[in-house]
Amino acid sequence: MSVLSKVILLLTISNAFMLTAWYLHLKYLNHRPWYIASLASWFIAFFEYTVHIPANRIGHSQLSLSKLQILQVGMSLLIFMPFAIIIMGEPIKADYIWAALCLLAAAYFIFRSTT
Repeated sequence: MSVLSKVILLLTISNAFMLTAWYLHLKYLNHRPWYIASLASWFIAFFEYTVHIPANRIGHSQLSLSKLQILQVGMSLLIFMPFAIIIMGEPIKADYIWAALCLLAAAYFIFRSTT
């Protein structure tokens, strides 16, 4: 498996944990005090870090920091859209498509060869 494939897989898992930590409490713990939601989110975020840190370490062996960041943001949006629609029940918005196109443009400029 290539370095890029490993990084994308790990960032996908990482983002699934992070979105869960950031937003799932809004659906299931909104009747509880904020500190309960915060503790639950920190517990979930621990697992996000156990995947995200290795993704960055593996990725940095062949990718620049800016490429790692663009991958992270892109993966975050790709995971966020189905999470927001399926789990949180948000309506599908055209803005998701526009944001995705902007991130594709950012990825193009970061990953294009300048030689």
